[in-house]
Amino acid sequence: MAKITDVARRAGVSPSTVSYALSGKRPISTATRQRVEAAARELGYRPHAGARALASSRSNVLALVAPLRVGIHVPVVMQFVASVVTAARRHDHDVLLLTQEEGEDGLRRVADTALVDALILMDVQLHDPRLPLLRSLDRPSVMIGFPRDSAGLTCIDLDFRSAGERCVEHLAQLGHRVVALVGSPPEVYVRGTAFAQRVVQGFTAAADRGGLASAVHPCEANPAAARQVAERLLREQPALTGVVVHNEAVLEPLVTAFEQLGLRVPGDLSVTAICPDELAESLGITSVALPSTEVGDRAVDLLMEKLAGGLVPEATLLQPTLTRRASTAARMTA
Repeated sequence: MAKITDVARRAGVSPSTVSYALSGKRPISTATRQRVEAAARELGYRPHAGARALASSRSNVLALVAPLRVGIHVPVVMQFVASVVTAARRHDHDVLLLTQEEGEDGLRRVADTALVDALILMDVQLHDPRLPLLRSLDRPSVMIGFPRDSAGLTCIDLDFRSAGERCVEHLAQLGHRVVALVGSPPEVYVRGTAFAQRVVQGFTAAADRGGLASAVHPCEANPAAARQVAERLLREQPALTGVVVHNEAVLEPLVTAFEQLGLRVPGDLSVTAICPDELAESLGITSVALPSTEVGDRAVDLLMEKLAGGLVPEATLLQPTLTRRASTAARMTA
């Protein structure tokens, strides 16, 4: 493994000049810096992480706050976590994952130390209690999600309101007039989780705009609850022909329950979902994909730009894309 003295010898400078050129701690002529960088590349030299941190007063660590609360579908959360970690490594940063529901105390504990340079927060609530502290911190942050008041914050996410609207509009275009949303577990709505609330807003707005009869049904994340919701929907909305599902854990059990109750998909009932693409593909469900990789990549890019002192947009909303598959068809008429 190459040492700083090897780079200095190759570049024809002192070891201290190599350190200054690579850390930026002191001004070095462009020609010398380029010669040092070329020597480092040729030798495969990488500064020790501890030395880099001391030189730059940075830890090269990002905190990812992803509380695993009740009602959260962990596999989907982990997709976002993986994308953040992968993107951070491309920027030569590690990630400290915080999964406990610690609120302001957890943020303050991390921010008051030299453990991390910046923070990414997930599972954002409309009235998130962490916002006052987040606005007061001297470390940059990015939220994956949009609180009701996002002024002064940097937020990125799928446009979940538009996603709900897009699913309803697709069903309406196929002639469906009675639709239902099978949503997240009840506790997700009780907390005021932003993405779930916005799906309901978009679903309801699109149904009202199109003159469709609609209903919203939260659903616990288990097969028994999926069966109960299917039975309730058919009892309360006997003319139901279109369903939007925003609850990954019950998508397959729900389709199975409808079929066991005598409804063919898509002959009698068209089903759309807001879920990971791979799940929708495996089940043949028309869906709006959750762009976890893009969201994670861009969240880290925004944070890196802020760490470098650059200006970034406060709001980044990714527009939904609906992919039609075998689960939706034109409404059958008598």
